[in-house]
Amino acid sequence: MDNNKETLKTMRPSKRRLIQVYAALLYNAHIKGFINGEIFTGNSKYACVPGFNCYSCPGAVGSCPLGALQNALAYSGKTAGFYVFGILLLYGIIFGRTICGFLCPLGLIQELLHKIPTPKIPKGRVTRALSYLKYIITAVFVFGITLWYGIMHGTTIPGFCKYICPAGTSEGAMMLLANPNNADDFGMLNILFTRKFVIMLIIGVACIFCFRAFCRFICPLGAIYGLFNRFNIIGVKVDKNRCNGCGACVRNCQMEVRRVGDHECINCGKCMEVCAQKAISIKAGSITLKAPEGGCAGDKPGAEKKRKIIAGTLWGIALAGLAFALVWFNFLDPSLKKPEPPVQPAQPAVTQEQPQADEEVVIPVGFEEGNRLADFEIECLGGEKFSVSAAKGKPVVINLWATYCGPCVQELPLFNELYEAHRDDIAMVAVHNCILDDDPAEWVANSGFTMPFAVDTEDKTVWNAVGGTSSMPQTIVLDRNGIVIYNKRKSVDKALLESLYAEAAEK
Repeated sequence: MDNNKETLKTMRPSKRRLIQVYAALLYNAHIKGFINGEIFTGNSKYACVPGFNCYSCPGAVGSCPLGALQNALAYSGKTAGFYVFGILLLYGIIFGRTICGFLCPLGLIQELLHKIPTPKIPKGRVTRALSYLKYIITAVFVFGITLWYGIMHGTTIPGFCKYICPAGTSEGAMMLLANPNNADDFGMLNILFTRKFVIMLIIGVACIFCFRAFCRFICPLGAIYGLFNRFNIIGVKVDKNRCNGCGACVRNCQMEVRRVGDHECINCGKCMEVCAQKAISIKAGSITLKAPEGGCAGDKPGAEKKRKIIAGTLWGIALAGLAFALVWFNFLDPSLKKPEPPVQPAQPAVTQEQPQADEEVVIPVGFEEGNRLADFEIECLGGEKFSVSAAKGKPVVINLWATYCGPCVQELPLFNELYEAHRDDIAMVAVHNCILDDDPAEWVANSGFTMPFAVDTEDKTVWNAVGGTSSMPQTIVLDRNGIVIYNKRKSVDKALLESLYAEAAEK
């Protein structure tokens, strides 16, 4: 019986593991996103979560701090990202790399991968030298590439997110592509996705053989948070009066620290288990959050019981908060209620020969192919107005795009070329998503494009009218009578655009 109890105890997840799972659930509380395959776009997306969690994950209810940092750097030439730098500073001062050890979903994934039974790569000079690679990656991909394109070219290129980030590939792209509703998005995949997919696989395999390989050798967020480990409020603390310098904590650390609490330490607290002097604990200032088994050596009577009461209270509050988040982000958040498109009476189709009254075909209003698109009006960046009703009699091309969407930017010259080729007989507008408060006016002014551009309204007038989603680019083509002949979320090429224009012009 005692052996069974001991076995169950060893199989029971640790409190740290429960906190990691809790953080992953809280960051990705929009469960509906996994069902419908859409990215959550509520107001909470303007806030950064502490850990590494992709903005594009269907369940994500907040922004990744690394992605937000790169976006702020891209616009540092004209605006200062005080909010992002401030929030990172706040997280760093309070937690440091405690975030890596407790609050990072990617850290949890790495640790689970490492549990796969295989021979493991031991610590040594090579792994220690590789730990400095993340600082080079941070300098080049987070700061260098992003600042260069932002200041010199006026465009948003988040270098790390675009070229390396395994979370963007696994949590973002793959989670979205796995949903049947996004089957058309496969057409947008290119060599960049293939490269990132290979990078993700290499990192995943490395984590099986080497403990937290991404965290130790690559992660820019860990590199940044590590700078705060010397003075973070919540983390592993050593009682110097009790430490005898035996070095057991450092020898047994899988993160290869040189001392407890240095820039590589994720404050996981495993060193407490091997400290014979009970000199190590996790504290928030002077308050002990976690003590070694049996309590700290200098504990006062009743300290352990007090800690259990506080822990139980905090867990109760945390679970209540998670329950509220799950209800709010899946049912109550106002952003979940999609406005109905303008109600317009169905109109008869216009044909070459006027049909008899009993043969009249009624076409419903909607954004699906074969429907008549609901009328909307939007002001373009040049000051002119664009509306579906005013464009009647011409082929209409509407493109949904954003400066932070690579495939969108790559195909814009094709739309401009089509516009120039048929300028007298085409109505076109490229509508920018305003999800990140990204103002494309300067980018458009410097692009040399002549076609009309517009920024969607806060209530997403155009997006709602054409059935837009968080996946871009999206192209909508109407014939001369305002009937939708094409509406897909995928990249286009020159031949497809020309054939769509020809088809729209014939009707």
